Amino acid sequence: MTFDEYLDGVPEPQRTTLDHLRRTLRSILPDAEEGLSYGVPAFKVAGTPVAGFAAFTGHCGYYPHSGAVLSELADELDGYRWSKGTLRFPIDEPLPEPLVRRLVEARLAEIDPT
Repeated sequence: MTFDEYLDGVPEPQRTTLDHLRRTLRSILPDAEEGLSYGVPAFKVAGTPVAGFAAFTGHCGYYPHSGAVLSELADELDGYRWSKGTLRFPIDEPLPEPLVRRLVEARLAEIDPT
């Protein structure tokens, strides 16, 4: 399955919400590779997953591919349900670009702290 095939199989309104997230991630990570990681769409930098997402019946999920990023940004996650590796958000409400940017920056700093 490809990135596009995954999204093609997602029902509305999740598809539109995740497509918006995809465009946001593409603007933040213009040189990242799109692929699948753990069976869901992910953006990879130098082969390392940086950000992923998935659709579920009652929510969408954002995956930082890290056990520390969400805890590090806990103060910025008010109003969202999250656990160590998953940020849940509404099926019809894309994550705000500033939050996505902070999530990506935190993950990139974790991968390459220099």
